[in-house]
Amino acid sequence: MQYDYKAYSTDLIFYYSGEEECISNHSYGPAVRDHYLIHFITKGKGIYKVGDKIYHLSKGDAFLIWPNVITYYKADEQEPWSYMWVAFSGKQAKEYLQKANLNVCNLIFQYRDDNIKKYIKRLNNSNQLSIVKNFNLIGYLYLLLGKIIEESLKLDNEKDIINNYVEEAIIFIKANYSRNITIYDIARYLSLNRSYLYKLFQQQLSISPKQYLINYRIDKACELMSYSELTISQISRSVGYSDPLMFSKIFKKYRGVSPKYYRNSKIIYKIK
Repeated sequence: MQYDYKAYSTDLIFYYSGEEECISNHSYGPAVRDHYLIHFITKGKGIYKVGDKIYHLSKGDAFLIWPNVITYYKADEQEPWSYMWVAFSGKQAKEYLQKANLNVCNLIFQYRDDNIKKYIKRLNNSNQLSIVKNFNLIGYLYLLLGKIIEESLKLDNEKDIINNYVEEAIIFIKANYSRNITIYDIARYLSLNRSYLYKLFQQQLSISPKQYLINYRIDKACELMSYSELTISQISRSVGYSDPLMFSKIFKKYRGVSPKYYRNSKIIYKIK
């Protein structure tokens, strides 16, 4: 279903809005538009192609069509998407989208607020009114764009929080790796539970905090083997492993050779 009506203001021009449950492989394009058009996926999945880039999108994703850019989109064959859309232009439209970190190079975003769907439904319904139609359309369009900007700011704030927690965890690891610390100690230091700490590391670094700690300890052990005369047992304790056998086992798992073999290979390399 699509509603088409131009409502004007100086800053924004509302073009049309609507919603649809697509059939399998339903597609549009390649084509260009002379205005901005945002699709909000409410169910299923599909692809959105811009130039050589293909985006695989699903429920909770949204994609922006930029004016005068060739685009193509297609519903999935097995799980065709449903979506809602709104089209607009205006002197301030580009600036408002930029406030939501959207531009010709960044056309994909996620939405979570049900108010976004609510405002599009109200845009659809306002198209059927008469006397106050223009005021309602522009008003709900402003509310919709405001909500998109607000969501973007929330996501940026969440990213900052994640970055800060991960950075603090790394600082703690670098300061305490030589002690017998555990992931529980790191989580307690940050006042987080271990599962949440794990999630943050995966989101930011695509690695678990345990793996990061082990990698850091092994790297430090390699440095000590290359530039010191400490025994393997002394190096083991220096990087937080009280049991040299356990250290050797972990080292071999992550480096593919034993600590002794690694050290000897470094010595031979230096001689050569």
